[in-house]
Order: sequence, then C-alpha cells, then structure tokens
Amino acid sequence: QVQLVESGGGLVQPGGSLRLSCTASGFTFSRYVMSWYRQAPGKERELVARITSDGGATTYADSVKGRFTISRDNAKNTVYLQMNSLKPEDTAVYYCNTGFYWGQGTQVTASS
Repeated sequence: QVQLVESGGGLVQPGGSLRLSCTASGFTFSRYVMSWYRQAPGKERELVARITSDGGATTYADSVKGRFTISRDNAKNTVYLQMNSLKPEDTAVYYCNTGFYWGQGTQVTASS
C-alpha cells in the first residue's frame, strides 16, 4: 500500500532553517508529481510547493518563494522541502502529498 512518511519538523527560531523529508513506498515514485502542503490552526490546508516527476519543474506559493526549495531524489524515493528564513506565519503541520495520498504530517513551529 502507498505510504508517505514525513520527518524533519521541529521548533526553530524565526530566521532559522529546517529541512523536511518525505519517504515514499508502495508506488513507482519516479513517475509521480509530489507536493508539500501545510495547515495552520484555524486555516485551510494550502499548497506550499510542487515538483514534477523528473524534478525538472517546481511551483511555489507566493508566500514561500525565495525562501523554500522543493527537491527530490528518485533513487531514494524521497522528496525534500528546504525551508530557510522561517517566519512565525510558517508555523503549521506540513504534509507530503501525491494524488489522493497524504502523509501523517510533521509539525513546524517558528517561534522565539
């Protein structure tokens, strides 16, 4: 069965960095677009970044452009989200996604 397992969340001071990882299994990872979403308390889930199957094209939410970078390693069945210059408004649960499948989420908190 399809599994998406996120890791790398945590508490960081504003201006700090974190790298999230999502390791996939149960499907041919290299054939699928992968995305990161986030959901803050009281808000709807929103798309953060997306990457094509070969990693050749990426899309970002305006709020994270220039600060976040999505990448993938198809040999490791893993997609990453490098988050720099984190702001308090980046605080949310971050989810890995492909199609109808979601990971369990990892909490990211940017706070002093």
